[in-house]
Amino acid sequence: MTTPRTIGGKILLIFYGFLGCAGAILFFNLFLERIITFLAYILRAIHERKLRIKGIDNKDRRNSHISDDEQLDTWKPSVYWVMLILLLGAVVVACCASAMYYPVEDWTYFEAIYFCFVTFATIGFGDYVVSQKDDYENKHFYRLGNFIFIVLGCCCIYSLFNVTSIVIKQFLNWMISKLNCHCRRRKRSRGRRNAITPRHLNGSARHKKSEKTDSDSDSDRRNSDEMISMKDFLHTNKISLALMQKQLWETAQRGQMSSHGGGFQGPVGPMAILDRKLGQEDV
Repeated sequence: MTTPRTIGGKILLIFYGFLGCAGAILFFNLFLERIITFLAYILRAIHERKLRIKGIDNKDRRNSHISDDEQLDTWKPSVYWVMLILLLGAVVVACCASAMYYPVEDWTYFEAIYFCFVTFATIGFGDYVVSQKDDYENKHFYRLGNFIFIVLGCCCIYSLFNVTSIVIKQFLNWMISKLNCHCRRRKRSRGRRNAITPRHLNGSARHKKSEKTDSDSDSDRRNSDEMISMKDFLHTNKISLALMQKQLWETAQRGQMSSHGGGFQGPVGPMAILDRKLGQEDV
């Protein structure tokens, strides 16, 4: 429960906390990438063993000179298996930490489990705090174990939360797709009818217009009061060609920027890590 009291200490805490929190997020992201890579490697080995048992051997892998990281990118493990393994890991760490906390801090085992979740999830209510007694047996070993369990627990819970967010996103996409929220197309207006020409004569004239060439029909539509479809409008004004040229130019510019190297390229953050390793952000 050590807190700064002076103004200088509080100012120092602001800058130190800013850099410290940014470094902690970077550490958690690096741990997330490494643990997902490790789990993908293990799940891939299990998958290849099942294929080998079924008699389907991957002969191309023996002849190729592709690294393990590139091979992992070709096969993506199931996000549900990764979430289950991370959940089991977090439960094991929490149970081991609770076995250390509840006899030393005179808590019940449930209170120790509750403290582990609140601490590992960085909620930090402060209703249960460790190391508040005046004296402990083997105090240095207890503080070292406390530090190790809190770091491991925070890393496991952080990774579990990020993987669970993908599952929640998949569920929301599935639920939205089941709602059948589709926009209805408006019926095209037939335009104003000629007041002089009768309706049946106007229909026969329109039928004759459809037999003309594309250029004649476009000119007739522009001269008449009939509405022009969007396809004809784009074809007439060559907007689709201009949009295609713009997209090609932007793609070429992105390719040139990525070829220069240096700095971060592409998306960053935990969602980018999970998308690259698992590839299951969307359904």
